[in-house]
Amino acid sequence: QVQLVESGGGLVQTGGSLRLSCAASGGTFSSYGMGWFRQAPGREREFVATISRRGASGSIRRYTDSVKGRFTIDRDNTKNTVYLQMNRLKPEDTAIYYCAATGTFISSTRYDYSYWGQGTQVTVSS
Repeated sequence: QVQLVESGGGLVQTGGSLRLSCAASGGTFSSYGMGWFRQAPGREREFVATISRRGASGSIRRYTDSVKGRFTIDRDNTKNTVYLQMNRLKPEDTAIYYCAATGTFISSTRYDYSYWGQGTQVTVSS
């Protein structure tokens, strides 16, 4: 059983930056693909970014189109933590951000994720 705790959310102005962290415990962190999802009021939870288990050539990363070039996902297996660096934030990035873990190598599909954190609120003011 994996427990995930997000932190780092907050209120920021348009164009600003935030770094979200997700600390994992209770499992073998390095064996999980990790993802970030977000949910805005009245909308479905949507994929933001994912990072694979570390392979022979390092980790693979994928992003939803709307955050490419602005957000970066990374992981530190020595700290059991996954990060989401968010730059050039826009009001449409406002949402609750969730960290999740999957037993698959990598996935952008929320239904592949078995473990979820409680979420952290990100609000971008215009």
